[in-house]
Formats: sequence, structure tokens, C-alpha cells
Amino acid sequence: MNSPRTTLYRDKQNAKLMGVCSGIADYTGVNVFWVRLGFLGLTFMSGGSTIPFYFIAGLLLNKKPAHLYVDREEQTYWQRVRQNPKRTAREIRARMKDVDRRLADVETFYVSNNPRLTAEIEQLR
Repeated sequence: MNSPRTTLYRDKQNAKLMGVCSGIADYTGVNVFWVRLGFLGLTFMSGGSTIPFYFIAGLLLNKKPAHLYVDREEQTYWQRVRQNPKRTAREIRARMKDVDRRLADVETFYVSNNPRLTAEIEQLR
């Protein structure tokens, strides 16, 4: 069964404590160092009130499956999807239009260089 790639998980493989910061880093695509630094800064500014939320998140979030991504490219793709799904959909549509245009060019080239095929297509019309 495939695990949802748009879910926030605890990342125990890169964890220092419970994997919450590394899970947030994996989810957002931000370097884990900056997430940890931000959490520490937020903890000091709030007088430590963020620490219970960290442990609650550590208890509630599922552990990231080891097989979630095939490679680094797939991981980067899903991070971009989570950051901006509309942009990703536009990029996919643009790629499909480009593939469609290239196939039409190949078809035009093949048909224009094959008079017998051109004649058969005209007979069908």
C-alpha cells in the first residue's frame, strides 16, 4: 500500500529527539538546521511554551515510512507539490502540452515525408 506523500510525518531517520523538526523539514523542503534553529528561537521567545506542542506532535504524528520516496528527485517533487500545488499542476500541464506539440511535429514530419500515407489519410477524409 502506498503511503500518502502529502502527509506530515516524524522523520526518525534524521531525528535528534523525536523527529518532529526533521519531519517538518522533509515536509516543507527547508533545511533541517533552519527548522531546528527556528524552533529553538521560538522556544526561547515564548518562554518554553512550545515544548509541550513539540511532544504532542511527536506523539500524534506517524513515523515516516522508509519507502516513501524512491530517490532525492521524487522527494524534491513532492516537497514542491506540498509547497504550491497549483504551480505544480501548471508545470505538469505545460509539460504535457509540450509533449503533445512534439508528437504533432513528429506526426507532421512523418506524414509529409510519406506521400503514400498522406494519400491514404486523404482518402479516409
